[in-house]
This record gives sequence, C-alpha cells and structure tokens, in this order.
Amino acid sequence: GCVGPTSSDAGKASACAGCPNQSACSTGKFSSPEAKAAQEAEADQIRAALSNVSHALLVLSGKGGVGKSTVACQMAHTLAWTPVYVTPNLAVMSVSFLLPDADAAVVWRGPRKNGMIKQFLTETVWDDDGLDYLIIDTPPGTSDEHISTVQYLQAVGGVSGAVVVTTPEEVSMSDVRKELNFCVKTKVKVVGVVENMAQYRSSVSSLGFRRPATAADGANGSANGNSGDGTTVECTEEVLEMLREKCPEVLDMIATADVFPASGGGPRGMAEQFNVPYLGGLPLDPNLLKACEDGKCFVDAFADSPAVGPLNALVDKLVKAMPVEEEMDAEDINKQLMEE
Repeated sequence: GCVGPTSSDAGKASACAGCPNQSACSTGKFSSPEAKAAQEAEADQIRAALSNVSHALLVLSGKGGVGKSTVACQMAHTLAWTPVYVTPNLAVMSVSFLLPDADAAVVWRGPRKNGMIKQFLTETVWDDDGLDYLIIDTPPGTSDEHISTVQYLQAVGGVSGAVVVTTPEEVSMSDVRKELNFCVKTKVKVVGVVENMAQYRSSVSSLGFRRPATAADGANGSANGNSGDGTTVECTEEVLEMLREKCPEVLDMIATADVFPASGGGPRGMAEQFNVPYLGGLPLDPNLLKACEDGKCFVDAFADSPAVGPLNALVDKLVKAMPVEEEMDAEDINKQLMEE
C-alpha cells in the first residue's frame, strides 16, 4: 500500500510505481519542515472543529447501488430518536447544498475533492452542544475521497469505525471484500457488516396482484387460454376481497422473496471471514424507500413496517459498540454526591 507522502520512502517504494503523485512525493516536499508545520496546523483545525463530536462513523462499500446512502440516512434518523440525545435533532451537510441546481454534475479532480472534504471537516458549524454521531456517507470504492477522509480523521484520532454495506449476491460481495481489506490496510475499525436488501418483505394486504391475460380480456389467446405474450391484468382488489371473505388471517401475514439470493455463506460468512461483526440484514421494504424519498424518519413514520425491527436492532448494536456519555445536570450531580 501507499507509504504516505511524508515517509522517507515516498516516491521510491515499490508501491509508488505507477502513482500519478510519485514524482511529487520523491522530491521530499511533503516531508519538509514547512510541509510538516502546515500538516500540523491542518490537524489542529480539524481537531478543533470535531472537538464536540463523540463518534465519527464512516459508511462504506466497494459496490455502488447497495444502499449506503439509505443506510446512512436512516441510521442518522434513528440515532436522532434514541435516548442518547437530550433533545431530538439531526443536521446534514452535503455537496448538493453548494450546487446551482439539483441536477448539476460535480466534475472535480482529486485535489478539489480533497479540499472540499477538508472544508466540510473544519468549517461546518454544528450545534453548540456538539454531536453524538457524525455519520459520513462515502461514495463506492476505495478512491481519493476515502483515503483523504480517513487520513484527515486519523490525524486527530477521530475515526470511531466504519459500517460496511453490501447486498447478498457475490457480484456485490466481491467488491465489498476489497473495502474490508481497505479498512485493514488503513487501520479503520469495522463496527460491522450490514446486509441490505436481504429479502423483500411486505404485508399481504399491501401487495399488488396480476393474472395472465386471456382472450376474454381482449388479448391474443394461446392454446391454454392465456395471451402467450406475457400480458397481465390488474386484479388486486379482486384477490384481496377474496382473501377478506375466505381467509382474512392471511392479510396480516408477511410475504417474503429472495430478490438477491445469497452466494456461499453470504454477508454473514464474509463477516466471519474478516473477523468483524455481522450487524444484521435490512429487508427490501417499500416504506423504507418512501421514508427516504420524503425525508422522514422511517422507524417513526412507518412503525409497523417489516424493516423497522431490523433497523432498530442495527442501531442498538451501533449504540452499544459506540456509547455516548450523557452529561449530567445539576440535580443528577447532587444526587450522585449525596450517594457517595
């Protein structure tokens, strides 16, 4: 791996071969007294900015589209409603707030990205009472953004750990294993692996139903009476009415389907392979998507939805792994002194 720009071997080690910064590192300009003084000043800025942050948690995955942002968003929402907060609150900072419109593309090279990460860490004004958890939603992969974020935070001892998100199939896990190796190399503690979209779950009463179209529906019929071209006809109300009349208890059952069948030991086996905790699986729940689209706290807005229990269990494990010391008010302090 990278020996770091301040190392005496910077630009000379075998790992430097092919790196676009090799020539710059080999000059020693990053290890000069002036450069080291600037790095220390930078670390002091970050240390001061994060002095009231109890835990900085990275949300990582080597694979795109596995639901990192969904997990990060709803973990933040759910943590904001746990008892570790005196009052419920949730603050967000995003590059999207700085763009001229919602559809604008961010076309930046590494140095510009690194500068923005540093600005976010040093210039964002959080609540005066500080943060219990700073959750950092990262892009997929192990690129400049990840290295810079980890290095900035590690310079001030500010990385509490990382949650690594995956879906169950091998095409996802093969990339996520690279992310776990990234954590090993950068010495970032993995708080646990989250298996997102583990299974589709929905109450039967919320399902939609369709039946194959027949000639009677105006479709071109086949020998068995079906259309033969895959055409279907909406029949949700008809089916639900039949169930209400003949088997109402079925309506309260949970229908499941393995949308992404697990490969081998699945994410649980992968977690065991890397000797890190398996935090559990989040089912593919339509209400979870709706909560994210509407900017709502899922566990509050859809308290009876199938994914609420797994998400609460996930957050409980995070709080247990990264506890926050609650400040005592004057009454509590006096009570403790009297007991002593």
